Amino acid sequence: MSDLPRKAVTRTAKLAALPIGIAGRATWGIGKRIGGKSAEIVGRELQQRTAEQLFKVLGELKGGAMKFGQALSVFESALPEEVAGPYRAALTKLQEAAPPMPTRTVHKVLEERLGEQWRELFQEFEDKPSAAASIGQVHRAVWHDGRAVAVKVQYPGAGEALLSDLNQLGRFARLLGPLIPGMDIKPLIAELRDRVSEELDYALEAQAQQAHAEEFDGDPDVVVPHVVHQCEQVLVTEWIDGIPLADVISDGDQEQRDRAGQLLARFLFSGPARTGLLHADPHPGNFRLLPDEEQGWRLGVLDFGTVDRLPGGLPEPIGHSLRMTLSGDAVGVYEMLREEGFVKDSIELEPDAVLDYLVPIIEPALVDSFTFTRSWMRNQAARIADIRSPAHQLGKQLNLPPSYLLIHRVTLSTIGVLCQLGATVRLRDELEAWVPGFLEYEDEEEGFGEAEDDVLDPEPAAEA
Repeated sequence: MSDLPRKAVTRTAKLAALPIGIAGRATWGIGKRIGGKSAEIVGRELQQRTAEQLFKVLGELKGGAMKFGQALSVFESALPEEVAGPYRAALTKLQEAAPPMPTRTVHKVLEERLGEQWRELFQEFEDKPSAAASIGQVHRAVWHDGRAVAVKVQYPGAGEALLSDLNQLGRFARLLGPLIPGMDIKPLIAELRDRVSEELDYALEAQAQQAHAEEFDGDPDVVVPHVVHQCEQVLVTEWIDGIPLADVISDGDQEQRDRAGQLLARFLFSGPARTGLLHADPHPGNFRLLPDEEQGWRLGVLDFGTVDRLPGGLPEPIGHSLRMTLSGDAVGVYEMLREEGFVKDSIELEPDAVLDYLVPIIEPALVDSFTFTRSWMRNQAARIADIRSPAHQLGKQLNLPPSYLLIHRVTLSTIGVLCQLGATVRLRDELEAWVPGFLEYEDEEEGFGEAEDDVLDPEPAAEA
């Protein structure tokens, strides 16, 4: 592949071919049915061909198209198994790999941004990229002081590519909707578009990463590489080795899965409390599992291009509403959802119906430890996606306030990764330690244990 396609007409043509290809494969499938193949076999072949074309195009285009594919990949656990099987391999490819840009282009960017003598800054520089992502690729190198470093180089024209891709994807979002049943694709694309300018700014990324690196320096659980150098289109950070989380998902043992899941949850909830920032791109390509003599494993965290700024940590109403849901306080939960804008003033809902909608979603917080599985995720998605279910009807009437949009997406994405891991996680420990308002509510309310028992066992057996 040559340079990143930058002309809008070229990229638009590639993306516009996707719905045409989908229609063509549907016709191919009908032909196979007429030829005698069963609907199940034809359906799986159709899904596999669709996946191969879709993610081949997204990966080659990089930019917003690939970023959209990465955002979808963390929801793979929600897909029905007959659909998820063919898609899983193609989705995973997007999480860490994409066709690299030519060496000459990399050298040109480094010369323009670091100066003609850029090689003097490095003792060694590997031309072959170690990873290629949506707007840049990473090269392993040795800094002039001997430190192993990761050099992120932004693709020329990445900004134009991002906007062009996301605008084009928005035009046929309806066709992509069936990839994730029950999820509206359009808001996801709109939210990704809103984050474009921040992610293109490596100065903002460097600030966010360094804030995390300083806060987690020496932490027994989390490792964040320090920033070494930053300029336009180039970001140099310390290098960390480790097992990519995608490899843990595919081949890790249960100890690795459980440890990775626990630390991922810990980082999700502790990050905002400790830094005032929420790492907002939790796909497996951004995490590593690092061996540690004392702890067994630590979690390495990469790529801080997308963050949500939360100076006070996660909003306190999240903790309050979680605890009220756990305690079965239907009226209290409903009133707080109205105050925060999750229920619009023009909508009237039954508090008990809202509680029934929420309790299955927060099941992992009801118990001391919870095993996240793809089947649990699929059941949750199916419950909300089934147009005949009360959950679907109620869900359509709820609103997602803009201030909670990124938090909501990060939480869902993290849960998706936990389900891919099949990890057993003590989620409530992390909520109690890091979520503002979660413990305070328990202290204020008497009889919490009795109320929680009502949620877990709503119809206690009659006394003998």
